[in-house]
Amino acid sequence: MKRLKKIIGIAFLILFAGICIAFVLNYPKLTILTGYSAKNMNSSVFIANRSLEFTDLNDNNFAPVNLADDEVNMNNRTSVASVFGLKERKAIYREGLGSVLIDDDFDENIPVLIPQRTKIETRLSYPYGQLEQKDTVFTTVDYDKINRTITSIFDTNGEYIKKTRAVLVLYKDQIIAEKYIDGLNKDSKLLGWSMTKSVLSTVYGVLQKQGAINIQDKAPVSAWQNDERKEITINNLLQMNCGLEWDEDYGSISDVTKMLYVDKDMTIPQIHKKAIHKPNEYWYYSSGVSNLLSGILRKQFKSYQEYLDYPYREFIDKIGMNSMLIETDMTGNYVGSSYAWATVRDWGKFGLLYLHKGNWNGEQIFEPSWVDYVTTPSPTSEGDYGGHFWLNAGGFYPDAPRDMFSANGFQGQRVFIIPSKDLVIVRFGLIGDAGVDFNTFLKEMVDSIE
Repeated sequence: MKRLKKIIGIAFLILFAGICIAFVLNYPKLTILTGYSAKNMNSSVFIANRSLEFTDLNDNNFAPVNLADDEVNMNNRTSVASVFGLKERKAIYREGLGSVLIDDDFDENIPVLIPQRTKIETRLSYPYGQLEQKDTVFTTVDYDKINRTITSIFDTNGEYIKKTRAVLVLYKDQIIAEKYIDGLNKDSKLLGWSMTKSVLSTVYGVLQKQGAINIQDKAPVSAWQNDERKEITINNLLQMNCGLEWDEDYGSISDVTKMLYVDKDMTIPQIHKKAIHKPNEYWYYSSGVSNLLSGILRKQFKSYQEYLDYPYREFIDKIGMNSMLIETDMTGNYVGSSYAWATVRDWGKFGLLYLHKGNWNGEQIFEPSWVDYVTTPSPTSEGDYGGHFWLNAGGFYPDAPRDMFSANGFQGQRVFIIPSKDLVIVRFGLIGDAGVDFNTFLKEMVDSIE
């Protein structure tokens, strides 16, 4: 009996020691975990107007984020997250700028500038105005097949596998299918995550059209001027082929998680990374590059207000994406890597703008050649990536058209643009390829149109 008790005691000590070691090793990660939960909760409640309960049950309902406890103060528009009372993080909402994680040094009482927005009213129907479309029936469309295909990527009968939240299909500028889960509708704002990168790229396309920038110029980064990094161009950054070191690992304390959930100024981290390859020799996905581009964008304007206004005035509001909001970091930079919100229909407008090569109801927002640029494969990307857009030139989706390109975001956010079919497909969800077979989905959708 004594021997058994001794064995049990040793086993308990080993288990306790293991728990302690695991806690010590993972404790620093709680900063990222609670930061994610507080930020996402704040944005969901105060940008998307969803409840704490809905956000906990849906947006933040995955491991290990679901370990965090969140509190929301509706009066102060703040949210706080912690895990068992540890590593408390706070996010605040600022009208026009969205939600931002803050640290102890942040002064919430300092007034901030906000973007000046313009809503253009027309007597036109969607996508060029606010009126509902009249029903249009295309004889070349198999509507039954499209609806079956869309239904196939939504969960049914209590499933929680595919996690699709919304799908919109646009053909020849007409909505031919649209579906949402319970709790969401055409007016719900959804986070595009890394689809924001494609929005940022578009701003550069507008600047290029206006002659305000040349993307083939060397990147104007003063810290690079005395070493080999001075050869990096804006084009290299847009194509993510700059050769700079970067760790895009979301499962650890990495460059990207520290940038999004710790850093005050998200435009800086990539600047301080060393060159490990020459430009155009190595493609590597980096959200740090996108936020560096946001910082370069800010330097193109004489005032901060001009920087805030430009994306909306020259592009977003011009095409009626009035629901879109791009969030800023603690120092006021647009988080061009990750934080644009809009309704599904407004994300559809973004796809249509590219389908029509920058022409929006007669107004040229960017040059048609910009579409050629963003769909030109970045060297060494194997045909998968262009100018902050994903491509199918290399056949990543083997059964989808090779001319298809897309804005992609975390958890399977997608705006697919298929010029050969005059088609835009928008999908929002809470899981990507692990839950949805996009190749089969795209094949079936394309096959539904003659």
